[in-house]
Amino acid sequence: MLGFWRAAVGKKIVMAITGVIMIAFLIGHVVGNLLVFRGAEGLNAYAAFLKHNVGPLWTVRAVLFVSVVLHIVAVVQLYQLDRKARPQAYARYQPQAATIASRTMRIGGVIIALFIVFHLLHFTTGTIQPVAFEETNVYQNMIGGFSVWWVVLLYVVAMIFIGLHLFHGAWSWLRTLGFSRAKAQPPHRPVAAALAVLIWAGFTSIPVAIFLGLVR
Repeated sequence: MLGFWRAAVGKKIVMAITGVIMIAFLIGHVVGNLLVFRGAEGLNAYAAFLKHNVGPLWTVRAVLFVSVVLHIVAVVQLYQLDRKARPQAYARYQPQAATIASRTMRIGGVIIALFIVFHLLHFTTGTIQPVAFEETNVYQNMIGGFSVWWVVLLYVVAMIFIGLHLFHGAWSWLRTLGFSRAKAQPPHRPVAAALAVLIWAGFTSIPVAIFLGLVR
């Protein structure tokens, strides 16, 4: 296992597997959050259901936490290996098949990591309170939180990077694990794009709708 982890291909496989775990979480997370459009009863009932199922909830949290840590460590170590293999940058770099998503993976990853910390402090622990925080009233916390313009702006910008990160990861993991051959235009890329757009739109619609007064 140690030899597998030390190899670059091992780190890439770990990145792919942990990426799939995080994509699965995002799908479930956005579906649950979209209950805000059904009103306080629906969203708060969903939140109460999660809190009452402590075992499964903390199992998911533990798996997600380990996945995020392994994903970040693998990225950092692969970057270090890349810098070691080529200490001097190209005199001129002109991407051929790279997409905007692939070219922003590193900076996007940093932004997403910082956003996750803010998101947990905002809606999970209530440490950051732009408005009053009620632990048992998730709906009101969401309505109050997204009534503040800078909070909405932060979430909207973060969702752009999450969408780009998700798009690249949603198709590249198949290639990394050997389920798809290397091609300039992978046939599953449109599916990854559709998934990324749906998740991005789902998450973005919530703060925007609340800020515009469409959800009260």
